[in-house]
Amino acid sequence: MSSLPEWVFCHRVTIEPYRGRGTYGEVYDTPVPDVPALAAYTVKRVRNATGDEVTSTAQIYAAPGLDCPTGSRITLPDGRTTKAVQVAPHTAPGLGLPECTEVSCE
Repeated sequence: MSSLPEWVFCHRVTIEPYRGRGTYGEVYDTPVPDVPALAAYTVKRVRNATGDEVTSTAQIYAAPGLDCPTGSRITLPDGRTTKAVQVAPHTAPGLGLPECTEVSCE
């Protein structure tokens, strides 16, 4: 497995991984600051975890294996806090192509 080169990840984001619902609402893990990523501010239509079509206003690309389940809170480089609506690992086993994780944000 080869990842995209580090120089591609020129932005830094903070991720609070979603862990489910508790007695008092949504539960998040400890924030992980300074995660290397590439942020793109593009409006796209994507499908969320329930299959509904939603609008994504930002996408981040990070190293493979990123711990960012759907519902995680993300602080983007511009300071905006958003949530992950779709997480897609891009892999190409055996082909030697670069791999990454794409996260579509609200």
